[in-house]
Formats: sequence, structure tokens, C-alpha cells
Amino acid sequence: MENAIRRQSFDFAVQIVKLCATISREKHEYVLTHQLIKSGTSIGANVREAQQAQSRRDFLAKMSIALKEADESLYWLELLQATDFLPAPQGEPLLQNALALKKLLTAIVKTTRENLAE
Repeated sequence: MENAIRRQSFDFAVQIVKLCATISREKHEYVLTHQLIKSGTSIGANVREAQQAQSRRDFLAKMSIALKEADESLYWLELLQATDFLPAPQGEPLLQNALALKKLLTAIVKTTRENLAE
């Protein structure tokens, strides 16, 4: 499961960086894209940190942060769409990827919590 999340979170970060570069260049929007770059790339960074966790609790903490960042990324993507900086055809695949990451991270966090409780 961790390999899938590591790959997906990295691929998502690449998509986010490219999207934000395009929006900044073409539409001169920098505030929202800056926020999205921070949250969108933070998912993969926290997943990577979790891979080197010192304990199961440390792993859970890093994955929980990654989950929060995935949810925040959804917010920024939705806001970019609502303000017409991100056309729906371009934004929908990213929203779906963010939702998929959120679901996968939710499952990882839930399973890890359950295993810690045992």
C-alpha cells in the first residue's frame, strides 16, 4: 500500500507544479497557486517522511499530515475552479486524483490507528 501512495503522491505533486506554473504564466494568478503548490507537494513529502518513521506513531503522524494536505489541496483546486482560474475539463482529473489520494490516505491512517490500538 505504501508504494502506491508514494507513487501517486509524487505524480500528483508533478501535476500540481505544472498546473500552477501554467496558471501563473497564463493568468497571472500567484496567491492561490502558491497555496496549492505548498499543499499539493506536501502530501508526497510527508509520505516520504513516513517511510522513514521512527515508530508507528511517527508514521501515523506523518500520514495524518499528508491526509490534511490532500484535503487542503482539494479546497484550493475547488477554489481555483470556482474563480475561473481553472477550467473544469482541466481541473476535474486533478480533483479526482486528489480525492483518490485522500481516500487512500484515509485508509492508511485508519488501519494504522486500529493497529496501534491493539
